[in-house]
Amino acid sequence: MAHPYHHALSSVRTWGGVPDDYVRLHHWFDESKSILADYRHRALRHHAEGIFMLETIFGATLTLSSGRIIPTRWVGEQHVREDLGRIPSFADWARAIRPEPWMGRAIPLHEIGDTPPAV
Repeated sequence: MAHPYHHALSSVRTWGGVPDDYVRLHHWFDESKSILADYRHRALRHHAEGIFMLETIFGATLTLSSGRIIPTRWVGEQHVREDLGRIPSFADWARAIRPEPWMGRAIPLHEIGDTPPAV
């Protein structure tokens, strides 16, 4: 799927209502395209925890314009499955990240002292 609207149309076919009932949830999954404009943006929200974050942010249920109430999680699961074919864990994404030396660098606390480091 290329756009949140197309995901919303798929949601309408599955649960009824109108695209506007769903588009904000599908848009939330794809907001990360604003910082990374290729498929890697999906590592931020397209996983099991991302679906639970959606539920935390938007509530456990969604009331459609038709009056039907559906679990928000269903919409998140649909979105991720349509994009990836399955629901990965965040660990699945993290295993695919090649570690680089800069990712693990840290200044030992005893070297920091009371003064903030120079920028």
